[in-house]
Amino acid sequence: MARQHARTLWYDRPKYVYMEFCVEDSTDVQVLIEDHRIVFSCKNPDGVEFYNEIEFYAKVNCKDSQDKRSGRSITCFVRKWKEKVAWPRLTKEDIKPVWLSVDFDNWRDWEGEEEVELAQVEHYAELLKKVSTKGPPPAMDDLDFTTTVVSCRPAELHTEGSNGKKEVLSGFQVVLEDTLLFPEGGGQPDDRGTINDISVLRVTRRGTQADHFTQTPLTPGTEVQVRVDWERRFDHMQQHSGQHLITAVADDLFGLKTTSWELGRLRSVIELDSPSVTAEQVAAIERSVNEKIRDRLPVNVRELSLDDPEVEQVRGRGLPDDHAGPIRVVTIKSIDSNMCCGTHVSNLSDLQVIKILGTEKGKKNKTNLIFLAGNRVLKWMERSHGTEKALTALLKCGAEDHVEAVKKLQNSSKLLQKNNLNLLRDLAVHIAHSLRNSPDWGGVITLHRKDGDSEFMNIIANEVGSEETLLFLTVGDEKGAGLFLLAGPAEAVETLGPRVAEVLEGKGAGKKGRFQGKATKMSRRAEVQALLQDYVSTQSAEE
Repeated sequence: MARQHARTLWYDRPKYVYMEFCVEDSTDVQVLIEDHRIVFSCKNPDGVEFYNEIEFYAKVNCKDSQDKRSGRSITCFVRKWKEKVAWPRLTKEDIKPVWLSVDFDNWRDWEGEEEVELAQVEHYAELLKKVSTKGPPPAMDDLDFTTTVVSCRPAELHTEGSNGKKEVLSGFQVVLEDTLLFPEGGGQPDDRGTINDISVLRVTRRGTQADHFTQTPLTPGTEVQVRVDWERRFDHMQQHSGQHLITAVADDLFGLKTTSWELGRLRSVIELDSPSVTAEQVAAIERSVNEKIRDRLPVNVRELSLDDPEVEQVRGRGLPDDHAGPIRVVTIKSIDSNMCCGTHVSNLSDLQVIKILGTEKGKKNKTNLIFLAGNRVLKWMERSHGTEKALTALLKCGAEDHVEAVKKLQNSSKLLQKNNLNLLRDLAVHIAHSLRNSPDWGGVITLHRKDGDSEFMNIIANEVGSEETLLFLTVGDEKGAGLFLLAGPAEAVETLGPRVAEVLEGKGAGKKGRFQGKATKMSRRAEVQALLQDYVSTQSAEE
């Protein structure tokens, strides 16, 4: 078996250079630090050998350097020969191996950092001693799990509030020795849960680690209890296993390949590599997946080494660039084997049922298939039944007659709207003639109606047809929002229109003697009238 390079993170401090070789549950660890190089080797639980040799950018003090092993990685603290001299890179040669990356989370300015750095080295070494003996990992169906806090650093979380607006929360990114909570990845959202009853608001993957965002700090080295939000976890397990099943069946029956998928809050979407999928194909897929659910087929998870020949037979869309260690394979007995990092049920019977809601046109000649699995189907049926009962009460007929009843109502509504529009047009013509023949005609004419629309106001303006008078028309709530129209001499309207919109706290546009738009403060119509009167008076005085 060929040796591999261990993924390595590094960062530069005034007195030390820090390196982290990311190999979980390592054995046979060997670290040789010399004045100009470091040689690292180890094995993982699958027997894969890792070997890294790095020629340093500058000379180091090998006698005052040390390394510590934890369950997740091996960290080296290498003392610089010339302190307070920045290293622009770790390697002697100006190259960047694909397995070497800068640890930007720990890279920061040096000023005033010497004492902090020494304390950090001592504290981190002591902490690694505490957590170096790693217990067995949690199972996916565990509800809680005891582990140890490795680190806690200030952070911010960009999220969406209940009002739909983006918010920035201040808090902390907590890293644990191991975790029960799934970080977002592979089309599946992250878990929610608690750490010592402190809510975890987001879980994200950073290399081989999981960052848990909390709004309360946790002390490194502390033993804590992690608890998962099981309702959310089980829902994600049902949807994710449902996706695997639909994907395998769609491919087997019709050669429809899955190119991506998304586990949504209310529904999930599988993107199929086909410009169209027929209703008959959808029905056949739905029948087949539910038959397999009734067959109670087991689902199991295995780990394969990267060079295992069986990997070639496993379905997948490639591995992340920073993947390290064994490959996780989820298998539905006699149906499908797929590379996957997500959480899944242990038997298809746990899915209960799958309902395919239909298809939508996707991007670039793709088709989106929308589906629900498990408890989501029951909730969808509950909502649908509630809607059906409400419609039965409103329409005074059985569910089988709902569609025809709504069609009749729509036709009646369209006829009433048409009649109402004709009456409104007749009313607009009548109002226009009344205004034109009024003894108060001239200067500034204003009119407000609660009922009406833009067409109503434009009919009045067309019928009046005067270019010597300023006509200010409004419709809508007297003290709230509505529509406005200003008509008259083109030069006056061009000057006054934007000012009218500003007073009414609205927006508008216009041309050729008309300016119209939407307003939010109809209560300020009197201010507009005063503005128009002042303009007319000023123009008369100038003449």
